[in-house]
Amino acid sequence: MDNRRIHDGIARVLPQARADLERLVRIPSVSFAGFDPEQVQRSALATREILDECGMETQILEVDGAHPAVLGRIPAPEGAPTVLLYAHHDVQPEGPRELWDTDPYEPVEKDGRLYGRGSSDDKAGIAVHSAAIRAWEGRPPVGVTVFVEGEEESSSEHLPEFLSRYGDLLSADAVILADSGNWRVGEPALTISLRGIVALFVELRTLDHAVHSGEYGGAIPDALMSLCRLLASLHDDEGRVAVPGLVSGDAEPLDLTEEELRGWAGVRPGVKLIGDGTLTSRMWMRPAISVLGIDAPRTQEASNQLVPFARAKVSMRIPPGQDPEKARDALIHHLESNVPWGAELTVLPEGIGAPYRLEAEGPAYEALRRAFGEAFGVAPVDMGAGGSIPFLAAFAETFPNAALLLTGAADPGSAPHSENESLSLADFERSCLSEALFLGYLAESAST
Repeated sequence: MDNRRIHDGIARVLPQARADLERLVRIPSVSFAGFDPEQVQRSALATREILDECGMETQILEVDGAHPAVLGRIPAPEGAPTVLLYAHHDVQPEGPRELWDTDPYEPVEKDGRLYGRGSSDDKAGIAVHSAAIRAWEGRPPVGVTVFVEGEEESSSEHLPEFLSRYGDLLSADAVILADSGNWRVGEPALTISLRGIVALFVELRTLDHAVHSGEYGGAIPDALMSLCRLLASLHDDEGRVAVPGLVSGDAEPLDLTEEELRGWAGVRPGVKLIGDGTLTSRMWMRPAISVLGIDAPRTQEASNQLVPFARAKVSMRIPPGQDPEKARDALIHHLESNVPWGAELTVLPEGIGAPYRLEAEGPAYEALRRAFGEAFGVAPVDMGAGGSIPFLAAFAETFPNAALLLTGAADPGSAPHSENESLSLADFERSCLSEALFLGYLAESAST
């Protein structure tokens, strides 16, 4: 492989790759229910156009009730392997806009970072893929298939149907899932474990209708207070998950310090960390439960009445080794066993995603580690991730012989799912170069 050609190629196509990313960031492609599905359609069409411009054969993939996915393909040269490049074009809701320093859907460069919703999670993945293909002038030495999902942020509900219907088009020898990140800015990483997810809605009802809080308070429990007590039962006093029967493990501590973690997350000075064990174990190999939202009267609209019902969305992350259905059942059983004061409980499961742990060995991993070392100047770190990518376990089940390589251009300061999401432009360039080099090194390993 002519390495100089690939380095020069990335330098040549990088402005276009950034333009691709900025184009996608401008589209508010939130895949959650209640948001405009036309915006997800727009991002799918924009993604297809980008892959068209890279010289790929493209199509929109659809199944009933799902947001569209996008497929791009370049057939493999004779005897060469095929690589599947995964990303997703949907994003999380932006949340309160007043918390953003810039418009979430207008990309802005500041201090070497590009700000905007989806800039790191995961529209950067699409742009990295496009850059790697463009650097090879649309003729990579391996077959390349790009699959860009449209509902990863909303739990990939229809992913099994996509794999069932289009599996023949997605078959590959190696898969790069560009939906993780680097250990630090300038320090690349291979993610070798992911937690799974269980998401559900919890509703408590104590009254047929609202009643006067002065007349009845003290005798009748209101639903919001009852819900708060139920949610509090999910953790013990040290912040450990209190749901019985869940799997728990340990992770390599690496060189992460509490001070660094607090800085990455913006933890307020007086707030204590929760759980036990190493920090990496707590975030990668232990269960975690979060209350993502509560439906109840807004404080400015609240009146002097006992609330008759209240609802919360609960998300539980589960470590490798945990069966997601058993975890969901354990969580529901815990909720049913801890309902306060006889309130009426309704649980509506939203979705589950399996955890996964990789055996990061073999020619594909060696090729990517070599590419990382050349592009970043340092060897990559093997790390875990607390987030969930249902595609990983689903694809591994469908294609058990494919090597799965999980990486991405984000870093701990990228703030995915939060306000002021951003991407290091230096790491974006290095990630583009890494992927382009990987395609060449994988072809070399297959020919020896």
